[in-house]
Amino acid sequence: MSHPAFEDAMRRVITGDDESGRSLVIVDGPASGEMGAPGLGGLYEIWHEALNEALDPKDHRERGEAQSILSPAAGKVKVRWFVIEPPPPGAPPEAIKAAARERFAQFGAAEHLRDQDRHPAMHQTDSLDIICLISGNASLILDDSETRLKPGQIVIQRGTSHAWTAHGGPALFLAVLIDRELT
Repeated sequence: MSHPAFEDAMRRVITGDDESGRSLVIVDGPASGEMGAPGLGGLYEIWHEALNEALDPKDHRERGEAQSILSPAAGKVKVRWFVIEPPPPGAPPEAIKAAARERFAQFGAAEHLRDQDRHPAMHQTDSLDIICLISGNASLILDDSETRLKPGQIVIQRGTSHAWTAHGGPALFLAVLIDRELT
């Protein structure tokens, strides 16, 4: 499972130890779950765990979620890719806002939406997010500003109202979301 434009980039390799303590790869493959579709962008899950659980390399349980939920659970860290796509040409603004409301409801975050007049997906979360643009051309939208990003640049998003816009094609991000309890 991955976004067709970024299929080669979206590989997760997770390590562990065997019974004798020798390191090995326990997961080598695509996202564990996704909520998205070409033309709409989406969330692609990698890992979701409490930090004290993550340190036992002999525990090989799958920690990637099958169902995407926007924010990490209480006391946990979530790692995911996400893809933002430019809005479809000529799409009416009200239709784009309605699609954003539907998508946020699907991943358990309808209450996080804020000023949809500023941006259809303007939202605020209760987490510290470390976000790196991997590929594409995108901007971070805040209440009163827009910051253009290039691949390799990182945003530390500290629980503020924000949205993302892709320019000229889809943009791939990697995000580490840390629940507020851990910060």
